[in-house]
Amino acid sequence: MLRNLLTLTLSLGLLAACGGGGGSNAGQAAGSSTTSSGQSSAAASSAASASSMAASVASSKTSSTATQSNASSSAAASSLAACSGSFMGHSKLLIGAQMEDATAAAAPFDVRYRYLAGGIRDAGSCTASCDGSCGSWWGCWQDTSKAPGQYILSHIQTTGSATWQGKARAQIPAITYYELLHGAKTSEGAAEVAAINDAAFLARYLDDWRFLLQTIGGNQALLHIEPDFWGFVRQSNASPQLVPAKVSSANPTDCGSQANTATGLAKCMIAMVRKYAPNAKVGLHASPWLSATSGDGIATGNFMVALGAGDGDFVVTDPSDRDAGYYESIGQNRWWTDTSAAAYLAWSKAVSDTVGKPSVMWQIPLGNAAQTNTTNHWKDNRVDYLFSHLTEVRNAKVVALLFGAGDSNQTTPESDGGNLISQTTSYWQAGGTPLCQ
Repeated sequence: MLRNLLTLTLSLGLLAACGGGGGSNAGQAAGSSTTSSGQSSAAASSAASASSMAASVASSKTSSTATQSNASSSAAASSLAACSGSFMGHSKLLIGAQMEDATAAAAPFDVRYRYLAGGIRDAGSCTASCDGSCGSWWGCWQDTSKAPGQYILSHIQTTGSATWQGKARAQIPAITYYELLHGAKTSEGAAEVAAINDAAFLARYLDDWRFLLQTIGGNQALLHIEPDFWGFVRQSNASPQLVPAKVSSANPTDCGSQANTATGLAKCMIAMVRKYAPNAKVGLHASPWLSATSGDGIATGNFMVALGAGDGDFVVTDPSDRDAGYYESIGQNRWWTDTSAAAYLAWSKAVSDTVGKPSVMWQIPLGNAAQTNTTNHWKDNRVDYLFSHLTEVRNAKVVALLFGAGDSNQTTPESDGGNLISQTTSYWQAGGTPLCQ
């Protein structure tokens, strides 16, 4: 029978509230303390510094109209006509989102992502069928009469058969894998970093990762590994080679030659992609918690290199986990100004340059000036800013902009008044922004 709709709804709500964040300021400096909200004293100081840079919030809230976006995109296409570069078979900056079927068909989106969270299967269970013991495991988020993994296969099939205006226009299936926290059933931060030194847990975790990759098989996909987690590793120790993890004993088949460290874990997960899903591209998450701090782009890049991010195909960053209007409602200034947006892009470019890989900007808040600052209708200015500064985005080594709500009460592509659909359509009509790499 079909999986209980209420359970599915609760699971999706949970995963939407769990993930990743650039805006969480969860703390990255080694030895910094973490509050119950996940915000460290060091990151809080950085957030305050970013807030103090905000000059004219009112004007930034209303920056960029669709007309400005069209003009910027046209100029980018014209001035960059000589550029040559590609990412996942595309020569233009990719646009995508976490979205419903109707939204995905309403504009020429390039990428559609889904979030896997909520927990991993128990050892030896749910291998051939989905039954009551499978609980909230992502492998059975589907018609439970079908074999585990159909949820991901359906995602691949749906994106591969996508159309726009009656014509075939396949999208790239992207997957954010955020299972370590919930799989370990622990708290964020130091506890989940400690969990990778538990061989029994890590064996289950890597088995779950292997199952996902085997399900993807020879299909194309974009894989994003563990938002937030690597930032907590950095908080634990700026040298990930010194953070212990029972890698080789947890998975001797795939990771027997890897070091028993956080670096070994990251390298193993990337190597498993090459082995089981050879047509997928993979990237680790670079947390921007200290991005307002001078020199942190290079420092974050060096950490990512030490972690093994250079073995991947891209790095992932996220500019905020909630809409600015929501943060304003709880007394925090997270609006982008020209200054703070440029600083973020400069930080992102420094990370990419240091790692030697392009970046994907992910879970970008969807609010806009027409919203009402109520549940699912919070204001923000990142969508409009990015679409009106596409040349700067491209120059920062960003190859894809992926929009999505970081929590179930934030603005979504379905509640933003059609702004993302309009901006994406205008971008495509203007010819797109060529990648130069």
